[in-house]
Amino acid sequence: MTDCERTHPPTSVLLPTVRWTEACSEVAAQLDGRDELLVICDTDDDPVAERRGGEDGSERDDDGGTEGEREELPDGVRVVLAGEPEGCSGKANAIAVGMEAAERDRIVWTDDDFRHPPGWLAELNADYDRRGPTTEVPVFVGADPLGRFFEPAYVIGGTLPVSRGEIAWGGAVVFERDDLGDGEAAFLRDLRRTVSDDGTLAEHLDVSAADRTRTVAAGGSPRKSLERFVRFFQITRRHAPLVTAVNVCLSVGLASLCLLAPVAGVALVTALAGAAYARFGVRRATFLLAGPSVIVSPGFLAYALARRTFVWGGRRYRWRSMFDVDVESN
Repeated sequence: MTDCERTHPPTSVLLPTVRWTEACSEVAAQLDGRDELLVICDTDDDPVAERRGGEDGSERDDDGGTEGEREELPDGVRVVLAGEPEGCSGKANAIAVGMEAAERDRIVWTDDDFRHPPGWLAELNADYDRRGPTTEVPVFVGADPLGRFFEPAYVIGGTLPVSRGEIAWGGAVVFERDDLGDGEAAFLRDLRRTVSDDGTLAEHLDVSAADRTRTVAAGGSPRKSLERFVRFFQITRRHAPLVTAVNVCLSVGLASLCLLAPVAGVALVTALAGAAYARFGVRRATFLLAGPSVIVSPGFLAYALARRTFVWGGRRYRWRSMFDVDVESN
């Protein structure tokens, strides 16, 4: 065990997921005895809920009985039921419930869609001790053709802004309850009436970025990638409207340049994407898609702006304003 693993304050790690994944095992293995991992699902119907113990400590079977031979949870791990969201996203609801159930003052948020190598938790805690609230930086890698087509946009519009600080990524962020500028109660109240968990966190928390990236799989089908694109656009539109307006103008400008001066325009945007990839150590040839991606981006942005709903995690959301969210059947 390293010095930072021995000396960091007790930490609560919140991990929303509906099933037990490798990420759960990876994080559980890094708890030092004083830490806790809260695996947060929605209801008893989620597969991971089967790992919850009965009141007598035994495990329940699918029919509500008990089955002592089920795999036990690792030490320090609890499964928490968040319930169905009302007026907010499932992710925001899970985080709000997890914050209330957590027993430590130092909090780490994470997701189940990337690898958590040995020392991941210790590094985040060491980051906090050096600079306070800290986020790692995501690199979204497409898991389907459309997702791969969006990769240059995700690196430039997602990875780059997070790396410059002041934007929290909910996949890997550490802070303490007292760091929340308006207090924890105000933060939880906002979470329970909006969509974006990390966008809301950024509204309440000053955060800096660690010089580390985590590769996150994005999409899985063209439909999922399109819904993800719409959701990302809606989040930036609500939380950073001025930045969104600038990005739309930049998108239209670069697309026009590529159409009016194809050789120079495509060479410029490809070079910019290549430089961004190099900055974050992304070794993927998808930066070569920057040209065609830029050309069609105004169409995708117009589509995202016109959409009144989007699907996330099996639920359809109608996000009318920052704190006006309807959860609809999908």
